[in-house]
Amino acid sequence: MAHPRFAPAALLLAGLTFVHARALAQTDEIQVYTGELAAPGEFTLTLHDNYTPDGLRAPAFPGAVVANRALNGVPEWAYGATDWLELGLYLPVYTLTNGGNAYVESAKLRTLFAVPHADTRSFFYGVNFEYSRNAVRWEATRYSGEIRPIVGWRFGRVDFIVNPILDTGFNGLDRLDFAPSTRLAFNFSPKWAVALEEYADLGELRHLLPASGQSQSLFAVLDYNGKTGVELGAGYGLNHATSRFVIKLILSWSLNRP
Repeated sequence: MAHPRFAPAALLLAGLTFVHARALAQTDEIQVYTGELAAPGEFTLTLHDNYTPDGLRAPAFPGAVVANRALNGVPEWAYGATDWLELGLYLPVYTLTNGGNAYVESAKLRTLFAVPHADTRSFFYGVNFEYSRNAVRWEATRYSGEIRPIVGWRFGRVDFIVNPILDTGFNGLDRLDFAPSTRLAFNFSPKWAVALEEYADLGELRHLLPASGQSQSLFAVLDYNGKTGVELGAGYGLNHATSRFVIKLILSWSLNRP
């Protein structure tokens, strides 16, 4: 039986299954969600940045921002509403292109439901929902969304986490886009960890792409969980449909925790 606190999430998930996949040009956030939440009453700030030194040179759709040598990022503002719910705002999503042009690309709202104290459990789970309003060069649809289930296991110092993500442009169940991500981490201490993360975009559920057309990348990641949280990663594209090399940096702070 589902946890009663997750009833609102279940209803929202049911509603979002009648939507359509987005055609994604780039992304502001390269991260596997772990189910960890801000404490009730806590405000946090996370800065996401990723730079593509060697990326795809063709736009994902007509007029889209080109990935090669572009910097993308966003400040993520979050609030711990309860021990099982975190609310977030991404504002503004931005791009600095290879040609030196700076653009504001999107704004996003986020609701993250997770089992309380996921960071101390051997099995943990949750689901994240996002709703975005986009510039025409950022995504093929003006409005888009994300359904991100979170399932994870902890074996001593080892974490294994799966985010089987469904992206949507609000236009039909069969056109949801399947973009799973996974993380395998080893925790040297409460503050230091190394991880391998895999990110993929397999295409629309109605017609998954052939392997040669799927986006597939593997990241080596170093995490530091101090007063300033740091996640630094280097990603390598595994085929010609994926940018060859991407660097990501995530910095996070609690704004009101003692």
